[in-house]
Amino acid sequence: MKNFALIGAAGYIAPRHMKAIKDTGNTLVAALDPYDGIGIMDSYFPQASFFTEFERFDRFVDKWRRDSGNKIDYVSICSPNYLHDSHIRFALRSGADAISEKPLVLNPWNVHQLKVIENETGKKIYNILQLRLHPTLMALKEKITKELEEEPNKIYDIDLTYLTSRGRWYFVSWKGDEAKSGGIASNIGVHFYDMLCWIFGEVEENVVHLKTADTNAGFLKLKHANVRWFLSVNYDYIPDAVKNSGLTTYRSITINGEEIEFSGGFTDLHTKSYEEILKGKGFGLDEAYGSIKTVSAIRNLDPIGLKGEYHPFCRLLAR
Repeated sequence: MKNFALIGAAGYIAPRHMKAIKDTGNTLVAALDPYDGIGIMDSYFPQASFFTEFERFDRFVDKWRRDSGNKIDYVSICSPNYLHDSHIRFALRSGADAISEKPLVLNPWNVHQLKVIENETGKKIYNILQLRLHPTLMALKEKITKELEEEPNKIYDIDLTYLTSRGRWYFVSWKGDEAKSGGIASNIGVHFYDMLCWIFGEVEENVVHLKTADTNAGFLKLKHANVRWFLSVNYDYIPDAVKNSGLTTYRSITINGEEIEFSGGFTDLHTKSYEEILKGKGFGLDEAYGSIKTVSAIRNLDPIGLKGEYHPFCRLLAR
């Protein structure tokens, strides 16, 4: 049984980490969050120590190790994106491996520095890239790999559309602050870019067509794919058929005009991620680097407008 600590325990994604820790037969020793409305812990680890101040959490982790003769084996990091880098460093300095939500960090140079700290401490950094463990997408990768073995120069045409409606709170929270979240592409798109590059190869060209507070759209030329992408948290852009079904999220990937259905199968992907990490097979800095580089470039590129290979949903903004 491994001992875990968790940072960002009151966040949206934290319960999936708590469930994964419990489902894999491990224990949560301590949790941290500035917000104390944390009753969800009663469903998983009611006996875990809880802190609202980092300094007291830090002291507990250090003292607990010295007093109990045990140590924290892993620190799970579910804090706001801009804090991941600091909290990963804390984990490694505390003698623990780090398991961080996506995006791992906001910029590629942060990854370089974390690799130095990994080497110094001998500890590992893992990133939750759960789409790589989705059964449908694993099967897709196997299929594409076989096709590319037969036709090495093949190029696929892909449209990625991800619309996940968010209310006004989003823009008041840290998620609406690009300096803290990395912007729309980092916050809701990074795992899609990772998945596409994992299957179709690394980015060769990166173009941004539109960039607003609630929407990003652009074009990626990958080694084996041309990708038009559109990401938004604006409810207005969700297709009417989806709205009429009472849904507030629309996710679509088409490859050469064929829809890839992967709306299900997400329930246990964090648990699967933890199972792989506990076997020493999790996704580390090298796997995370490409998508971090991609979203960092998107954040810093100027939009060119409706020119070239733009996603058809871009026209929604021109109405």
